[in-house]
Amino acid sequence: MLDYIEVELKLMPFEPNNEVVVALLSEIGYESFLEDNNAVKAYIPKPAFNEEELSPVLSHFKEIDVSITSTVSLIPAQNWNHIWEKEFAPVFLPNLTILAPFHGEEFRHDRYIEIEPKMSFGTGHHDTTAMMCNAMSEIDFQNKKVLDMGTGTGLLAILAEQLGAAHISAVDIEEWAVENAKDNATRNRCQKVLILRGDIDCVENETFNVLLANINKNVLLRHLPAYEKLLEQRGQLLLSGFFNYDDKELIQSALHCNLKIHKKYEKNNWSCLWFHKS
Repeated sequence: MLDYIEVELKLMPFEPNNEVVVALLSEIGYESFLEDNNAVKAYIPKPAFNEEELSPVLSHFKEIDVSITSTVSLIPAQNWNHIWEKEFAPVFLPNLTILAPFHGEEFRHDRYIEIEPKMSFGTGHHDTTAMMCNAMSEIDFQNKKVLDMGTGTGLLAILAEQLGAAHISAVDIEEWAVENAKDNATRNRCQKVLILRGDIDCVENETFNVLLANINKNVLLRHLPAYEKLLEQRGQLLLSGFFNYDDKELIQSALHCNLKIHKKYEKNNWSCLWFHKS
């Protein structure tokens, strides 16, 4: 296990700047976020931490007269589970409860997914993950072949199996995320989820009925031509991981790839877009 760096950023005013700082830090490799007392706590593996990369983020807010202060701390690997157990609450969605192994039996009813959070993105706490889960409930997964790009904890892949998918390929570039996703798939008794380490090229010879991608905007824009090739005719594409002011750029780029917008979702300035291949 890796040591992690925690960067605590105190903001005033907190909203909507908390959402902006998460987006900016995601672009430079920060993987997980918590909010506490008008502060955003961001986490990145110690080997990937570069304090100089924080300067443009801090400057961005100072230029728009937002007060921001930063504190950098080392989080030893052996302390990480304790932090999550203290701050990780169950997530209650309309048709799904997302919980951790340390949550009690009172939360385990109807449809639920148990996630060991560790450091992977995709615990349901972030608005983008919650929107993806809610949007998935509107898609027909029965006997479908599914691709989950940037799987993180494996949450969306696990949900796809629960919703009836026949096969799910779940892909992530990070080894620790792949291991976390494998553990979570086993924890939820998945039989149809295949976890792969790599990028879009590791599934380039396959086709899918449904493609899920909760990644940052730049990766999505780069991947869109590949998504079009990977999708079967009338296939469904569900994207999130970006702000609603990025919708227009993504919708226009998708249209060039023969992907037409079907429905939009928004929550706290974050966006989720549902496309179909025409």
